[in-house]
Amino acid sequence: MTETKPLLAALKGTKLPSPPIWLMRQAGRYLPEYREIRERQKGFMDLVMTPDLAAEVTLQPVRRFGMDAAIVFSDILVVPHALGQAVNFVEGEGPKLNPLRSGEDLNRLSQHNFAALLAPVMETLRLTQAGLAKEGFDKTALIGFSGAPWTLACYMIEGGSSKEFNNAKFWAYSDPAGFGDLIDILTQAVTDYCRMQIDAGAEVIQLFDSWAGVLDHTLFARWVIRPTRLIVEALKDSHPHIPVIGFPRGAGRMALDYVQNTQIGALSIDPQTAPKWAATVFQPLVPVQGNLDPACLLAGGLAMEAAAEDILVHLSKGAFVFNLGHGVIKETPPEHVEELVGLVRAWRS
Repeated sequence: MTETKPLLAALKGTKLPSPPIWLMRQAGRYLPEYREIRERQKGFMDLVMTPDLAAEVTLQPVRRFGMDAAIVFSDILVVPHALGQAVNFVEGEGPKLNPLRSGEDLNRLSQHNFAALLAPVMETLRLTQAGLAKEGFDKTALIGFSGAPWTLACYMIEGGSSKEFNNAKFWAYSDPAGFGDLIDILTQAVTDYCRMQIDAGAEVIQLFDSWAGVLDHTLFARWVIRPTRLIVEALKDSHPHIPVIGFPRGAGRMALDYVQNTQIGALSIDPQTAPKWAATVFQPLVPVQGNLDPACLLAGGLAMEAAAEDILVHLSKGAFVFNLGHGVIKETPPEHVEELVGLVRAWRS
């Protein structure tokens, strides 16, 4: 193994005796030390845009659990924010945006202040890298991330979260040219944002396409695969040494097309993907990350042990990163996370 950081080694195709582990949303509301900081901030975005506090939050799960990665504490909706779309987080309701519904609404978007508005996230990355070095976490990798264009478009068009994102799908079906203009804007913005994060210290990029699973195969190819491929190609051109993890949540069997046609460096899989099938279908092509059900982590105990062992049995035979199939649920006891990390650390394939 030439890489000293286990996560980077695994993402470059090395099979390790004990897989590296980090968890999506590992920094956040389930940790009492996070809640203590959050209570002093007016709003969620205030915390995201306060670099010294965001860096501290990023480091908290690394200190507590010894994770193999720190993922910068931020949110995918900083990209619409930086493009000039108003974004607010309402307690108990989630994100609220001033929705886009037609090509004319794209005139409200601009990259004029894009870099300046995202500068706090870059400072968070720099402070986190410095903190990892200062505290002796020399084998912990730093992950930057972005929402993928389709998922960002979903929130920007819907004005918040949804189960089906019918407004976004309606626009994609009824006005593909106008919708394509939005996707083009987002593809360039995500590329720029990822490059900025890498220049600020990110060693890995993860692209979250959280709502990829609401699309049929035709729209999936056009609005998930194509823009992702353009982003990955651009990042390989400018930063060829940086691995890119793709997470097309809910894609099911379409995830194979995603792997084969986007050039991503690793695939993050959701809980609905059987580990045995993933090991057979995906792992010969790319390293795999995943995929414990967050609700199973919430439950803990024998159910969690059995599910984690099933994942480890099948996926530890190849290049693999242990993770959840989505983010940590806020009610999760930290003791369950500690138990899971211990279980993975003790595993030997």
